[in-house]
Amino acid sequence: MTVTCEQTPALHKEKILALKDAIELLSGKWKFCILLNLYNYGTLRFKDLQETSVGITPKVLSKELQELEENQLITRTVNNTKPVTVSYALTAHAIEIQPVINALVDFGLKHRSKIKGTPNQSDYAKCPTPLPSAPQDAR
Repeated sequence: MTVTCEQTPALHKEKILALKDAIELLSGKWKFCILLNLYNYGTLRFKDLQETSVGITPKVLSKELQELEENQLITRTVNNTKPVTVSYALTAHAIEIQPVINALVDFGLKHRSKIKGTPNQSDYAKCPTPLPSAPQDAR
């Protein structure tokens, strides 16, 4: 929906509140990265998420995952393995955010190119952080 001058004040207020809710829900520098990694790789274990989200600490990752789960964007599954492992996956609701993430990545690449003078590599947006190699049965 595009905001126009023809909207009623009530509708405009509702859109502003919805925007604030979305910004609050996705605030922080790691939530988009976590969601993008889950979108690109599917279900991931905690350790895999930490390795693909370069620079995140376990404490921050745990907090971000908890908030994403509380907001029904991811599911947390405790696997009956020894040792016990936990895996995370996107919910159907979270898949709706993918166009927003793609738009932000595209904008970020264009902005980086403009500000830093680096070549615009639109294919970059399609290349997620590679997963560290691990035995397939360990996942």
